[in-house]
Amino acid sequence: MKMKKSYLAVPLSAALLIPAAGVSAHGHEDHSKMSHSSGKVSLDVSSPASDLRATLDQLLSEHAYLAVVTMQKGIDGKEDFEQAAGALNQNTDDLSAAVGSVYGDEAGEAFKEIWSSHIGYFVDYVKATGAKDEDAKQKALKELDEYRVEQAAFLDKATEGRLKAADLEGGLKVHITQLLTSFDSYVAGDYDATYSNLRIAIEHMYMVGEGLSGAIVDQYPDKFKNTKVDTPAADLRAGLNRNFSEHAALAILTMQKGIDGAKDFDAAAGALNENTDDLSASIGSVYGSEAAQEFKKIWSSHIGYFVDYVKATGAKDEEARDMAVQELDEYRVEQAAFLDAATEGRLKSKDLEEGLKVHVDQLLLAFNSYNEKDYDKTYPA
Repeated sequence: MKMKKSYLAVPLSAALLIPAAGVSAHGHEDHSKMSHSSGKVSLDVSSPASDLRATLDQLLSEHAYLAVVTMQKGIDGKEDFEQAAGALNQNTDDLSAAVGSVYGDEAGEAFKEIWSSHIGYFVDYVKATGAKDEDAKQKALKELDEYRVEQAAFLDKATEGRLKAADLEGGLKVHITQLLTSFDSYVAGDYDATYSNLRIAIEHMYMVGEGLSGAIVDQYPDKFKNTKVDTPAADLRAGLNRNFSEHAALAILTMQKGIDGAKDFDAAAGALNENTDDLSASIGSVYGSEAAQEFKKIWSSHIGYFVDYVKATGAKDEEARDMAVQELDEYRVEQAAFLDAATEGRLKSKDLEEGLKVHVDQLLLAFNSYNEKDYDKTYPA
């Protein structure tokens, strides 16, 4: 099955899966299943089942991120609320198409109607919070509870009981609680809790992606060439995808908070730094603690250069902006050389530099368009 892929508002899936290509399922070099010249991902890392899992991980985690961002934009009355909400709706379209590609167009439309309803209830909750209408808030919470039952019943039936309604209702309650806690904390000014719960919500959706993809693959093994979603290599890929994609998402949000002078900037930046710690630990689990520290030093530098770019933009200092871009170019060379050496040439510096340029350019485009109020570019369809 080939899932629909789109260029997403927040590049949760465009986040450099590159380190996974250099290691085997057990974190050791695998010469027999690696293209040394091209750096292509081995079949252990990329299979029909693991590709399905990666796609669902991408879409579900992006939903959690965009939902939190859209709720923040809504309560703050930000000018880019409509575009953020549009990106969230586009994510729903993509997720519904993914469901439809497995279960048919009618099921895809049924899923979309149910899934969209819970986004609407979150919007109702935000509006009620802004209006300080406790009755309306309680009504939204009641509707979210009813949604859980309907969504769980749909997935239980679609997977022919491989996912149980009772378990699904519990998992959906966790999802809803995480998003509401992040939002309520934001409104209350408890920004550490805001971003802690955002990160937890993103991570939780990767577990949902694994569970749903596992049920689908078990249901239609021939469609996925009898491959599995839960191999060590697939787990490695999922972990790296989560770390890298969360980095991209948090970097964009932190840059927005920085240029706006938002009160939660420090907490957003702190979450981004925690992501760096997690990513460095992942590198260390393969290449050792010394490599982890070296990676962290290099990786952290490019976050600092993005901060410099934001500060220079706020100060309208074109020379400082150019300097930050130059430093980002120098970073790409250093980061690429590190990964080339770590993978013993399985990932080539030249290719890595090009991939890192895409990453840097995406983040700068998202930030520049936000600063220029060209929000359609900030949240592309």
